[in-house]
Amino acid sequence: MRCVPLTLVRLIVAILPLVGAAPAVAQAVVAEDVRAFSIGGGSFLLEAPAGWKRVQPKSGIVETEFSVPSAGDLPPGRMTVMGAGGSVQANVERWYGQFAQPDGSATKDKATTKAIKLAGSTVTMVDVSGTYKDMPGGPFAGGKTIERPDYRMLAAIIETAESGSFFLKFYGPAATVAKEADGFRKMVEGLVPAAK
Repeated sequence: MRCVPLTLVRLIVAILPLVGAAPAVAQAVVAEDVRAFSIGGGSFLLEAPAGWKRVQPKSGIVETEFSVPSAGDLPPGRMTVMGAGGSVQANVERWYGQFAQPDGSATKDKATTKAIKLAGSTVTMVDVSGTYKDMPGGPFAGGKTIERPDYRMLAAIIETAESGSFFLKFYGPAATVAKEADGFRKMVEGLVPAAK
């Protein structure tokens, strides 16, 4: 598959406002095999790791979604990008609540969080694992929860000054996430402002 360079995506994002195109058009220009994507209405750019496949989001609240290659015969991972509401701490606590520990201990005690500064933004990184309480239809679809043992989630909350906060969530079987963990971290650490 052909991959469009991040520099070309930066150029597209910079030109579209000049010709009156909406930020949604910038997303439409980015084809499935393009790993570069934007957040904050095109204010910031990131690039997913090689091998990650851009897919149609499964939910209307998800702006960008990637299917992440699996480890062996395990299911693939899922990485979603969406705007975020609420405080950072409230969202982190909600993510803890999506996992249960086999020994009954508190997920919070086994998870790690850290805040870093990138591209003038505060980014809170979260690493949590255990039995994932998956809701395939989403929290508002009324579907039942499916418990998925030995799952892991890496997430980042990016707080931008002008466009609000954004979630990047990568989750799946623990072995799949472990295999792609460095790629996720490098993607987040590669956050750059779009050229103006």
